[in-house]
Amino acid sequence: MRFAAWGLTSVAAACSCGFVFAQESAEPAAIAVSAERMAAAAADPQWEVPRLSWGAPNLEGTFTSRDMSGIPMSRPERFGNRRTLTDVEFLDRLRATPGGLAAIVESNRENSENRLQLSALDSAESGSRTFGYTSYIIEPADGQYPALTPEGGARQSVASGQANGPFFTTEDFSYYDRCITRGVTGSILPSLYGDAMRIVQTPNTVAISYEMLHDTRVIPLDRQQQADPGVRQYLGTSIGYWEGDTLVVETTNFTDELPVGRMRHSEDLKLTERITRIDPEMIDYVVRVDDPRTFTEPWTFRLTLTTQPDYEVLEYSCHEGNFFVASALRAERDYQQRVAEARANGEPIPERNLPSGGATLEIYEAPSASDAVDINSAD
Repeated sequence: MRFAAWGLTSVAAACSCGFVFAQESAEPAAIAVSAERMAAAAADPQWEVPRLSWGAPNLEGTFTSRDMSGIPMSRPERFGNRRTLTDVEFLDRLRATPGGLAAIVESNRENSENRLQLSALDSAESGSRTFGYTSYIIEPADGQYPALTPEGGARQSVASGQANGPFFTTEDFSYYDRCITRGVTGSILPSLYGDAMRIVQTPNTVAISYEMLHDTRVIPLDRQQQADPGVRQYLGTSIGYWEGDTLVVETTNFTDELPVGRMRHSEDLKLTERITRIDPEMIDYVVRVDDPRTFTEPWTFRLTLTTQPDYEVLEYSCHEGNFFVASALRAERDYQQRVAEARANGEPIPERNLPSGGATLEIYEAPSASDAVDINSAD
């Protein structure tokens, strides 16, 4: 079959990549079908969730948010209250993908084969399906963050790490910079790479391991278990229970030092995650955010997490391979030297930007030979 949209030939694209096209004809017309409409639960009302030997719905596997890349958290106003694109809008999204389907498939294949050899920046991962969602946020109906309380507004102005310095103390670096954690939702929202989680189940426990930054949540399936309010953790304290085929996870006892859904929150935050398998290769992940000290009303965002060919959750040796702190300190040292030279010469204090006029310090510039560290050295 030849697909009319780009003239690509593929046997498996219709079932594995999330869209279907009409065959070529005298008047070629592309019919695009988004990945969520091709999920087994959507395509077949009689489809049943697979179950484990003890009868619980089977959520086990490795899933990633790669296919969610490019979808905005907040919905563009032109879509109003619509959660999904029209067929025409979806086709436009497909055509806007650089290189089209062939580039997606080839990029995914290369990354899966060479992930250990490539650097993080060179191995930015691609997905293999395209979804028709207009935004992550699905409640409120307009797909926007709810209004902030005065306290919540003030909280958003507190930086979690300085993108452009100054870098003087550990508090000037985020928890991500320091290889501590990205939080419950930060670990699965699309980033550059490593946006994967592995789910493992027992009759009384579910464990969720995140590739970045090596966190594992062990969630007891005992709704009666109550967390001690005096114990607060970056990932909170979770309890889980089944509601039909959906795993519901309620989490409280957070600190107020990390964002959720890319927004800062208070210690009163309660997260309710709903995890449902909708296809052999997809699970819906829906998160309700309830924090009356920060938001004037609860809000909900949704991702569909998917499997990817040959994807593995690799060891995230963050400290061993983390040069961000060293690079930032080097950039800070260079900036302070420029400040000292300017003062000595009676010149204006330079802006905190690249000498070439860029927007940030040279944090990501490769170090000189004298500054570089060989992590494979025996010394």
